[in-house]
Amino acid sequence: MEKLYTAKVTASGGRNGHVKSDDGVIDMDVRMPKGLGGEGGEFANPESLFGATYSSCYDGALNLVARMAKHKIESTTTANVSINKESDGGLVISVQLDIEVKGVDKKIAQDLVNQAHQVCPYSKAIRNNVEVVLNLI
Repeated sequence: MEKLYTAKVTASGGRNGHVKSDDGVIDMDVRMPKGLGGEGGEFANPESLFGATYSSCYDGALNLVARMAKHKIESTTTANVSINKESDGGLVISVQLDIEVKGVDKKIAQDLVNQAHQVCPYSKAIRNNVEVVLNLI
């Protein structure tokens, strides 16, 4: 495997702490959301940050497979990242990607959505470990 790029981001303080990338682009406090017992407020949290990264990577993969198939599309991908309690009391994440595709009919759009899920590095990373629902809207 050839490493093409590495992002370096450091966290301190856990869910009520701070994250900072070595390039300074990310430099923010994070807080536990109200839904998980935190104070909430206008702060990022691990789920919102994962949603941002997954949705942007997936949408890029969707546009790549569309271009390769010679389809001109416009798309938006919204990641809904949830924390779920398992029956044993442990916590796991799940994701629903709400995907809007304009410029092709629904059958082609669904094919592109499925292909993007096979190509996206984030989809590959969590495959068979995180429940992911692809919701073409």
